Amino acid sequence: MSRVHLEIHDRLAEIRIDNPAKLNAFTLAMLTELAEHLETVERRADIACLMVTAEGERAFCAGADINAWGELSPAEFARHWVRDGHRIFDRLARFSRPVIGVISGHAFGGGLELAAACDIRVMAPKATLALPEAHVGIVPGWSGTQRLARLLPESVLKEMVLFGRRISAERALQLGFVAEIADDPRHAAVEIAAKVAELSPRAVEVAKFMIHAGCGEDQAAMIEALGSAAIAASADRNEGVAAFRDKRKPAFSGQ
Repeated sequence: MSRVHLEIHDRLAEIRIDNPAKLNAFTLAMLTELAEHLETVERRADIACLMVTAEGERAFCAGADINAWGELSPAEFARHWVRDGHRIFDRLARFSRPVIGVISGHAFGGGLELAAACDIRVMAPKATLALPEAHVGIVPGWSGTQRLARLLPESVLKEMVLFGRRISAERALQLGFVAEIADDPRHAAVEIAAKVAELSPRAVEVAKFMIHAGCGEDQAAMIEALGSAAIAASADRNEGVAAFRDKRKPAFSGQ
């Protein structure tokens, strides 16, 4: 049974977590579904924006299902659970179109890391944020100590990780982690996404790459993507490809 759904509404894609009985906690199968949906949406040129939402109002995502990783060996835990989850969340963070995280309920552990991988976040008034991994003897493993260190002040991140404190929606807004607080965060996110659809898709994509290069989100790949896009539009690139196919020496013009 699928626990992560993909829906397309005109130019808006929505990936929805659907495991409310377990507070939308992730299993390995759910991580795999998330990765598959991201690949599907990435390849659709008609999509202007992606929303990440969750079923129910109690929890956006409570992180990782302990039953899914509790019996893994240390090697399996590190090699598959942590690294695979990290890779998939990185894929979300580097998605080429804008991504809006809709935090309809509490976002704990991996749920907060999922929200952090989105470009902006809209949050329900009573939702809270937390990194409670130390309560079960582990540490954040899906970028909680890395990506969140760029999005939150060091003292606040330590407050959450080392002291187990929760952050309210109002404080998250003050810290700039959340763009908006709304009684109906999904509706607010749809309105934001509608504005994205009015903008130039290429300009938005390139601007996102430039921002990521500046803030250190996969900086090397972003710089190479920008450079490759520029050179792909050159006459020299066309001449190089043509010369290779014709088995001749290229005559580059510098254009």
